[in-house]
Amino acid sequence: MINPSEEVIALVKSMKERLAKEVGWFPSKNSVGHITICLFKATDEVLENIKNQLTSVCDTLQPTEVCLNDFGSYPNGAFFISPDQDSKNNLIPIMKQVQESLHNLNIQKSDDPHLSIARRLTPHQLERAKSLFTLIDIRFLCDSIVLREFDENIKQYFIIDEFKFNSNTLPELIQGTLF
Repeated sequence: MINPSEEVIALVKSMKERLAKEVGWFPSKNSVGHITICLFKATDEVLENIKNQLTSVCDTLQPTEVCLNDFGSYPNGAFFISPDQDSKNNLIPIMKQVQESLHNLNIQKSDDPHLSIARRLTPHQLERAKSLFTLIDIRFLCDSIVLREFDENIKQYFIIDEFKFNSNTLPELIQGTLF
């Protein structure tokens, strides 16, 4: 997951609370704001390998400024904040590199970067969300990804690790001869 800044997380939380006052409870109301890269299930044993893979891929990634300046929705009732085209163009390769690094897992990929406000809204709730929220322009530096784990007891995800982007280049391969 891409975790936005604390300011963006706080803003998304207040938007979710405002929407809930208008339309009642909705799925993801209590979820912390984030941009999904992929979802998967893994055992504790596999998790250590995943962490190593994420450390390796993030070592080569470069931080990028993200501008979220529009709202959008999907036919399934999702309502979200959308990044501008430059931000999408920068986020999509990051998401793909992370997804490809997890090639040995059965993952559910996200290919459209967005920051969810609500999921599975009814058509009426979705129209209310669209009328409540019309203008937005927020920014944050995407300089890491986080790994989250689902807690069955509280039915929420929590962060278990963070992987910083280090902008390191891969070592250049040098062709040589043995004799």
